[in-house]
Amino acid sequence: MLSRNTVILAALLSGLFFIRAAAGKAEKPNVILVFIDDMGWADFSCFGNKEATTPNIDRLAREGIAFEQFYVNSPICSPSRVAISTGQYPQRWKISSYLSNRKSNKRRGIANWLDLEAPMLSRLLHQAGYETGHFGKWHMGGQRDVDDAPLITEYGFDESITNFEGLGARILSLKYSPGENQAVPHNLGSDGLGHGPVIWHNRAYVTEKFVESAVVFAKAAAAKNLPFYLNLWPDDVHTPMHPPLGKWGDGSNRHLYLQVLESMDGQLGALFDLIHDDEKLRENTIIVVCSDNGPEVGFGSAGALRGHKATLFEGGVRSSLIVWAPGLMAKELQGTRNTDSVFSAIDLVPSLLSLTDTEYSEKISFDGENLAPVLIGESKASRQAPIYFRRPPDRKNFRHYKQLPDLAVRSGQWKFYCDYDGGRPMLYNLIDDLSETENLAAANVGLVRDLTTGLLTWDKSIPSDNGAAISSREASAR
Repeated sequence: MLSRNTVILAALLSGLFFIRAAAGKAEKPNVILVFIDDMGWADFSCFGNKEATTPNIDRLAREGIAFEQFYVNSPICSPSRVAISTGQYPQRWKISSYLSNRKSNKRRGIANWLDLEAPMLSRLLHQAGYETGHFGKWHMGGQRDVDDAPLITEYGFDESITNFEGLGARILSLKYSPGENQAVPHNLGSDGLGHGPVIWHNRAYVTEKFVESAVVFAKAAAAKNLPFYLNLWPDDVHTPMHPPLGKWGDGSNRHLYLQVLESMDGQLGALFDLIHDDEKLRENTIIVVCSDNGPEVGFGSAGALRGHKATLFEGGVRSSLIVWAPGLMAKELQGTRNTDSVFSAIDLVPSLLSLTDTEYSEKISFDGENLAPVLIGESKASRQAPIYFRRPPDRKNFRHYKQLPDLAVRSGQWKFYCDYDGGRPMLYNLIDDLSETENLAAANVGLVRDLTTGLLTWDKSIPSDNGAAISSREASAR
């Protein structure tokens, strides 16, 4: 029997969302982007996790390609989401840290929401005839006390259901504590922002509701023979950790995390099964899975990589990436690993536009590069331009990390860090030193000079935030 919330959700889907009725032939591949919140590089069992299993994700890897040198473009959620949505460095849109309330955003020099003028993969695909849906965390506007942000549907989506960090229809979490039957709302005021109906649901099963909605959406598009683009952005492995009741184990942060990770994988399975078991969908769908940034300290694992969420070190910005597209990949490439190609989330947008044969205006200038052949295994090239990073303005210090570097760049085999003024250079050869243990800056003066020049030039070319001012105040407070 369907639960009351499921019935309500179905009513929302049928009565509140506008789906274009024009029928056409779905010759272009469908695209599903699974963007997991705060998951570590080594947390999938197919990426080395021996403490938990992720069989649904692992099946995608066995039938697709796993990439080991993929990066997101920020070590924190909102800017990382902007990058993977726009194909541009998020600082261009003054989003360099997580979006919070108006006062906090202003103090840090960041916007309250993503400008509607930003180029959006969703909008470009929508204009090309795709059905478009967003299911899960948004966090690019409409959070805390920001009640006048654009609705998610204004960014090119036909449908959306989100959580407390976006506007429109949303599912808000009820948190249950061990040994207690009373649920505690976790929404940071979202229920008072208006702009859409709200469903309260057990946090342990929120992803299941997003998946149910995504399945309905995909089936509807397929029934009309229309291609679809679908965001499925779960936030299970973001704190607070709330696995299904009765499975609390010893209560350690790592133990809770592993339980939630396995539960999330199980809940994602319904959508993956739908695509896998339908021959037409299986041969004409691309599934991309990655994380928005590194793991929170004490929860997820980045394996041998140095650093965590909020840091520019490898563990903060390198993400496991799986691309599943049996209809586009040669059979002998399925189940392989790419350990060579260095690229990032901003490259996914032009690459997916290429794979879907979607045209766009010459006025749009992506920071990302078209690496479509890499995604489907026809090449092991890397992006030509370096990948640049700027730390979140409020993350000079984070958890046990103190005086974090302000800027970073991945260029070839090298990872380089420095501060806004070029000081405190750190240089690592990632081929020989994956864990970034030996600073080679003093032995490579010329290379350091060139990387510093390029990094500072890039930093000055994009809008500034208040990172320098905040870190200066922190220093004076000590």
